[in-house]
Amino acid sequence: MPAVTMVTLEAHGQTLWLLPERAVFLPESDTLIVADAHVGVTDESLAVLSDLVRRLEVNRIVFLGDFLHVARAEPAAMAAVLRWRERHGRLELTLVRSRLDPRIVEPPAVLDVQAVDEPLMHRGLALCHRPQPIAGAFVLAGYVYPCVSIGGRRHDWQRLPCFWFSPYFGVLPAFGTFTGMQAIKPAKGERIFGAAADRVFELLPRPKPPKPLAELRDARD
Repeated sequence: MPAVTMVTLEAHGQTLWLLPERAVFLPESDTLIVADAHVGVTDESLAVLSDLVRRLEVNRIVFLGDFLHVARAEPAAMAAVLRWRERHGRLELTLVRSRLDPRIVEPPAVLDVQAVDEPLMHRGLALCHRPQPIAGAFVLAGYVYPCVSIGGRRHDWQRLPCFWFSPYFGVLPAFGTFTGMQAIKPAKGERIFGAAADRVFELLPRPKPPKPLAELRDARD
């Protein structure tokens, strides 16, 4: 199995592991944070969740909005979700929902998912679906589906899901597939971390090109 490289951050006294699987793990509480999971589309997201639960010894998963892809998933897709829940019956599952979203999908009772309105306060963190200021807390949210364009040559660019962090909030990339992405242009003081298949890495601002010698001479004169 190839090595997986993550990024570790500190936020409001809590340690955050930014994972290539486009999720955040809180090692102090064995909690996995997943934004916009959209389970029920493919089996891939369920398999990734199972791998994370096993590898990190997760006790709780908090879903930041959009747990199910549609209100009435196809029977085969819902059956797959039910089988996954049965295999992980010990897990505590929590859905953080936004009442501003008219497309709220409540999980079926058989899945045993606790649904709460945002924000869910967790050790100085405010867990939300939509990014928003919460006094005295560091916000973790989803909803935006952030991405960044990387590459070198003119026609060699690609969009990559990313984590978007400021001193006050962190926005997770969408965990689920087929969600679309929104390009992010970080402001001063904000940080962007690309989530590739096997690693998370920080994208640093590009340095400004040096001024031509003639301009430097004019400025000096």
